[in-house]
Amino acid sequence: MDEYDDDQKYMPQEDDWDRDLLLDPAWEKQQRKTFTAWCNSHLRKAGTQIENIEEDFRDGLKLMLLLEVISGERLAKPERGKMRVHKISNVNKALDFIAGKGVKLVSIGAEEIVDGNAKMTLGMIWTIILRFAIQDISVEETSAKEGLLLWCQRKTAPYKNVNIQNFHISWKDGLGFCALIHRHRPELIDYGKLRKDDPMTNLNTAFDVAEKYLDIPKMLDAEDIVGTARPDEKAIMTYVSSFYHAFSGAQKAETAANRICKVLAVNQENEQLMEDYEKLASDLLEWIRRTIPWLENRLPENTMQAMQQKLEDFRDYRRLHKPPKVQEKCQLEINFNTLQTKLRLSNRPAFMPSEGKMVSDINNAWGGLEGAEKGYEEWLLNEIRRLERLDHLAEKFRQKAAIHEAWTEGKEEMLQKSDYETASLSEIKALLKKHEAFESDLAAHQDRVEQIAAIAQELNELDYYDSPSVNARCQRICDQWDALGNMTQTRNEALQRTEKLLETIDQLYLEFAKRAAPFNNWMEGAMEDLQDTFIVHTIEEIQGLSSAHEQFKATLPEADKERQAILGIHNEIAKIVQTYHVNMAGTNPYTTINPLEVNAKWDKVRQLVPQRDQALIEEHARQQNNERLRRQFANQANVIGPWIQTKMEEIGRISIEMHGTLEDQLTNLRQYEKSIVNYKPKIDQLEGDHQLIQEALIFDNKHTNYTMEHIRVGWEQLLTTIARTINEIENQVLTRDAKGISQEQLNEFRASFNHFDRKRTGNMEAEDFKTCLISMGYNLGENEFSRIMSIVDPNRMGIVTFQAFIDFMSRETADTDTADQVMASFKVLAGDKNYILADELRRELPPDQAEYCMARMAPYTGPDGVPGALDYMSFSTALYGESDL
Repeated sequence: MDEYDDDQKYMPQEDDWDRDLLLDPAWEKQQRKTFTAWCNSHLRKAGTQIENIEEDFRDGLKLMLLLEVISGERLAKPERGKMRVHKISNVNKALDFIAGKGVKLVSIGAEEIVDGNAKMTLGMIWTIILRFAIQDISVEETSAKEGLLLWCQRKTAPYKNVNIQNFHISWKDGLGFCALIHRHRPELIDYGKLRKDDPMTNLNTAFDVAEKYLDIPKMLDAEDIVGTARPDEKAIMTYVSSFYHAFSGAQKAETAANRICKVLAVNQENEQLMEDYEKLASDLLEWIRRTIPWLENRLPENTMQAMQQKLEDFRDYRRLHKPPKVQEKCQLEINFNTLQTKLRLSNRPAFMPSEGKMVSDINNAWGGLEGAEKGYEEWLLNEIRRLERLDHLAEKFRQKAAIHEAWTEGKEEMLQKSDYETASLSEIKALLKKHEAFESDLAAHQDRVEQIAAIAQELNELDYYDSPSVNARCQRICDQWDALGNMTQTRNEALQRTEKLLETIDQLYLEFAKRAAPFNNWMEGAMEDLQDTFIVHTIEEIQGLSSAHEQFKATLPEADKERQAILGIHNEIAKIVQTYHVNMAGTNPYTTINPLEVNAKWDKVRQLVPQRDQALIEEHARQQNNERLRRQFANQANVIGPWIQTKMEEIGRISIEMHGTLEDQLTNLRQYEKSIVNYKPKIDQLEGDHQLIQEALIFDNKHTNYTMEHIRVGWEQLLTTIARTINEIENQVLTRDAKGISQEQLNEFRASFNHFDRKRTGNMEAEDFKTCLISMGYNLGENEFSRIMSIVDPNRMGIVTFQAFIDFMSRETADTDTADQVMASFKVLAGDKNYILADELRRELPPDQAEYCMARMAPYTGPDGVPGALDYMSFSTALYGESDL
């Protein structure tokens, strides 16, 4: 076949195309122009182009170049010869490359291309266009022609009067081309002004804009499209595919541009980081450069205040200025590391800061700053310590100098006095003592003067700023000190000369004082003792005072000798003063005692001795009388006291023992009571003696242990005990008679009571009473025993008297006989009646008992309504009560 456009050869999907149209010269013209422009759009990338499509591809060189450009791959090395065989070889290499891409070339051989067969050449170019420009188009799972058609439909769908259904007549009005351009680049075409009835304007507008702004060469002519009933489909497809690739390329270019922008942004950011690093590094290094000289400044200050200000400035530097720079340094390192990381991730070379601005350079500079800072801080502290030392030494110098100057004030005037010329020996000695004390004080101050000089020397060595004034003051102190030493020596010699002149007198004064003082104390003590009021209570005490007084009187002759010796010393002093005309201004410095005082006190002692003798004699007589009263009282009390005790014991035995009947015991007790009462005069006599003792103010008596109070209490207890014992016996008699207790029963009760009265007090304790009841057969519970105790001990004293015991025991024994006794009594009084009349009761009983019974019977009425009559039950109830029967 010689027709290249047979659809079965290269595009089997278009087997319905009209073969007549393929042979149309207008179609061939359109294809030639379109394919030539398409090839040139790629060849110009390699710097070449074609003018005649069938001639320029004959040697195969530009054909191979075209395939390399559109595929981006290298083909085999072309033949450079001019012979036909070389050309065929090159074309075959091109056709083999096309076949290698999966394209079947039917009826297209290298010879036809070399021979310049236009149809075969156009068919080959169309096959290349299909493979490299149309085949790879894919839209919504459609490809090649269908994909390109679907892409055109999607892009032009929003535009009215545009309906793309094919690649020939759908494009004749030119609105399809304008819609594609406006859809992607609306700023290039004012689509609203286009008209469907002006296809030439529309087509030219689209072709011009595409060529000018989209870099799509003008592959078609408007006249050919408008003048042809059906434009060539291959030409339209080729031109439209250029729009697809242009806009697809634009999208890719946009994506690439975005990537580039991103890369540029990263680069700009990196560059900004670099600039920031450079600026921050420069600023930080400049700050370090300015700061280090300040820190290296070691010019000392003269005052502590100035150095403290420097320290405060340094603290401000540490607290305010340095921390931001530390942050800047840290941020600088962070920025540097971040920048290097970004450059490494972007495959960019590492950032190299300017010379001297590397992180290591900054660290070195910072280290230098730290070293200077440390050295500056150490220097500041050392200087402050030095100034503190200087201030301390200066203050110490001033304090010691002030203390010394204050101490020396008035010392020169004192040392130059001539007060010793008119002084007595005591004053001289006092002045010497005072001078010795001053010399000691002076010696003690020697150390302070040396310290002042040493401090001044140290201040000079430490270069104290005010050393001149310190040295001047120190020199004045040393000069004054030397003068004081000389004057001290001169005064000491004068005082010692004067002391020797008065030493003898002073020794006599001292001897007078030593002997007069104890003698004076002895006289004062003697006067105090002789006038002392004494209080004695016994004859022995007054005898002791009299003996001591006699001993004192025996010492008076020796005392008088001592007095005369003391007066002799004073007379000797007076003789010396008169002989040597010694100025004795004042009295004895060692004592205030004088001879007149000694004589006066001695006379007073002599007067008090006989007065003391008389007082002791009178007191001795009074104590003898008191002793007589003591013995008189003791003799009687020692008899009455034991007598009362004996009687108390005897009464106790009488109340316990059972000798004779109760009447016999009562008789004996009353006789006993009478004998006791008869003893009362002796008690009264003892009271009289006690009255005399009280009047004599005698408060103790060693001759007896009895006091009048003991006797009184014992006597009252004795009378009370005998009366109570008699009363108990009388009550026992009444109980015995009332209860009908025999003497034997009474003796038995007494024996039981005495047996269980373990403490022999005459009273039985509660526990002993309970034991007694149990021994008598009582079965006692706590409640029953409490009831019995309420009877025998109604006052709850915790004891049971013998009388209460008898009452309880007699009641217990009499309860069983009460009913029989009542019945017997009733029968005796009633006779053969079953009641008792009141008159009968009055005849049988004594008047007082009869009235008592009648009073108790009054509420009751006898049988059958007889007034004043009682039957047995009423009689027994009236007399004994219901609870007693």
